[in-house]
Amino acid sequence: MVDSSKTPKSKYLENNGGADELVVQHATLVKRIAYHLKARLPDSVQVDDLIQAGMIGLIEAGRNYDSGQGARFETYAGIRIRGSMLDELRKNDWAPKSVHKKARDLAGAIKVIEGKTGRDARDQEIADELNINLDEYYQILQDSNSCIVSMDQYGMDKEDFLPGLADDSSDPGQLLVKDRFKESLSVAISGLPDRERIVVSLYYESELNLREIGSIIAVTESRVSQLLNQAHARLSARLHKWQERESQD
Repeated sequence: MVDSSKTPKSKYLENNGGADELVVQHATLVKRIAYHLKARLPDSVQVDDLIQAGMIGLIEAGRNYDSGQGARFETYAGIRIRGSMLDELRKNDWAPKSVHKKARDLAGAIKVIEGKTGRDARDQEIADELNINLDEYYQILQDSNSCIVSMDQYGMDKEDFLPGLADDSSDPGQLLVKDRFKESLSVAISGLPDRERIVVSLYYESELNLREIGSIIAVTESRVSQLLNQAHARLSARLHKWQERESQD
């Protein structure tokens, strides 16, 4: 008779020395993700807090991982670790309401400009639409780091692109909407200005830090941060159009 407790999940922990050893083996993954995320957050956020939240995500990943689904444990754990850190950050959102409002206004300005011109909104045009100067515009971009901005805000999660990690019991209608959204997101990302698209790819897909990205495209870390935040605002504006269309269907 087959012991039902010996599922792929429990076997993984058993074969790797249990949860405690699993945490030790992948502690460097937690630290790497924490420092990667911390690079774009204010000084008030302690990396130790991110690591603590990430460790919880790692433990949960060890308990729930099913090797039969096809994804490597490191890939699966990375998703859970990052998600746990982002959950912790959202619970302790330090950004003033004014910062969130300015970020929404920025996305709104981009939407208006691109709707009129049919092309990428330029820095000066965005500043003019907001009735501010360029320095103020760049400051808004910098302050956007105080908002928890991640690609998961737009539905971009590596989990979505890995077989077997999605919840098969999800409502078919919701899955269809999610598929259409991912398609729209892919189009929106591919339509970003070249440097913004490169920065998004290097930061989220290659998981390089701001300094490493800056050395590749020959700009400062501060400029990389601006480009990344500008890409977020542009995606937010373009995906808002998708949300409007979806609500009309």
